[in-house]
Amino acid sequence: MKNSVFSWRGTAAGLAGGLLLIANASADEACGLCVKQIVTNSELATCFLDQYDQIAKSASGAVVVDLSNCASRGVVEALPSPNKGAAEPDVQFMISHLQLECLKKKLEAPGIVLDPSATIELDTCG
Repeated sequence: MKNSVFSWRGTAAGLAGGLLLIANASADEACGLCVKQIVTNSELATCFLDQYDQIAKSASGAVVVDLSNCASRGVVEALPSPNKGAAEPDVQFMISHLQLECLKKKLEAPGIVLDPSATIELDTCG
């Protein structure tokens, strides 16, 4: 009887430990509020990369990125041409730490075209 109790406890402890590891490993994937893509431009991308180290220090599972202080102020930008179909850049969004690293890599990729705006897919990070 003692052997079966000890083996049951060992199995339960191992299962619980395994579930905790799985929960931590999939925390990035399970971010329900995290975006799947963002729209950015060269100005916001540069600002993001400049602030990356500070943003990456976030202790929570999800990272709130706020680039609203990066947008040009006091300068009236020309209205986009209706033919270009440029999407409005995202200045605030929530992403996982995995997506944060992925976004940094994608923005640093040589030859990336960000203007007038570019959509960066984050659901393919992993």
